[in-house]
Amino acid sequence: MNLELYISNIGTFIWGWPLILAFIGVGIFATLMLDFVQFRYFVTSFKLVLFPDKSEKTSHGATMTPFQAFMNALGTSTGNGSIAGMATAVYAGGPGAAFWVLVSGIFALALRFSEVYLGTFLIGKKTFNGAKGGPMVYLTLVPGGKFLPFVFMFFMLLYGLSSGNAMQTNSMGLGIFTTWGVSPWITAFVLLAFLAYVILGGADRVLKISDKLVPFKVGVFFLASFIVLIYHYASLWPAIKLIFESAFSIKALGGALTGVTIQAAIRNGLSRSLNAHEAGLGVAPIFFGESGTKKPIETSILSMVGAFISTYLVCFIVALSVVASGVWSSGLSSTALTVSAFNTVFGNYGGWVVTFCSASFGLGVLVAFSLVAKESWSFLTGGRWLLLFNIIYCLIAFGGTLAKVDLIWAVNDVVNGLMLLINLYAITWLMPIIRKAILEYNKKH
Repeated sequence: MNLELYISNIGTFIWGWPLILAFIGVGIFATLMLDFVQFRYFVTSFKLVLFPDKSEKTSHGATMTPFQAFMNALGTSTGNGSIAGMATAVYAGGPGAAFWVLVSGIFALALRFSEVYLGTFLIGKKTFNGAKGGPMVYLTLVPGGKFLPFVFMFFMLLYGLSSGNAMQTNSMGLGIFTTWGVSPWITAFVLLAFLAYVILGGADRVLKISDKLVPFKVGVFFLASFIVLIYHYASLWPAIKLIFESAFSIKALGGALTGVTIQAAIRNGLSRSLNAHEAGLGVAPIFFGESGTKKPIETSILSMVGAFISTYLVCFIVALSVVASGVWSSGLSSTALTVSAFNTVFGNYGGWVVTFCSASFGLGVLVAFSLVAKESWSFLTGGRWLLLFNIIYCLIAFGGTLAKVDLIWAVNDVVNGLMLLINLYAITWLMPIIRKAILEYNKKH
């Protein structure tokens, strides 16, 4: 059995019914225990983003403000996990996978609120192994807290190197090669030089570049996507009907395979959207844990916007574009399938548009995840050998550009599944703390 198939089988096992039901179950539990926080404070969350609290400056030795933490969290969750991931989900799970993206989004908002609150409420009160906030601190409060933070941050480091790095460069390399015929080797060297420039400039350079890339890449993506959807306006309603019907349909293979068919749609919809919005994975708490916020509830409400945008305004739009354009059954996958959907509108220039989006998305994630991966490395090594980390991160980007796309997605499935299990356990165990805080906030507001 080759390595790719072996890792893929492990990922398929992890993302079976138990993990799917755990994600949905904890999401429902959090929604009920927190008095439907994602609905109650939906409008408030956007107000906090549009009109950030200027009094929230960096404190407690923080490296960024809560708004910068939001921008970086949004930067990591709007990447090629959306452009390539959702196309892969529709390819593997059919149009019904898009339905489960919508379902997971409801619970993702509650989970995002929960994890960010846990990652920020201890800031200034408790530290662990040099960390001032984030999952590495709140995991010390659960049974197994002596070793779980290290296990979790090891997986986080792997996730940063795979999803935040190799998967982004692989998608960019594939898109550039498909569109312009540029050798992945050339792309790999260019990305290597770009990353070296960014990382060697330290956190300040990373934050400045990320702040500029995030709004730009999101704006370009929405403009191009809406043009595709408007062009295929006559197919939108049939596409939406197909998405909902396929979520529970009995395929021609027969009723005996219905459970497998539905599971494929759910698994691909949940795992790929999770890889995009990252709610429940513990990535956002790392950023917000570095913000030094003194208002953990408001910060947690603000953080929900990122999961909403990446789920409903990015992932679903990609899936809907692929289905409405009629290319979902073409046999293509990943970035190539999204390119095919955009080609139906822009002709040969569709690849230019998608590749541009893929490149801007990928660069944004590469930059933002350099902070996540470095934070994980620092936690595990006690802040040692940071130059070695910088070299490894750059080399992973180089190698990821040239690697097999299926191998990278298989690694992502394994790593994010294990991270999700640990974080769901922590959220469930610590829910009384979160519930007490939100109920007190509700009384005041």
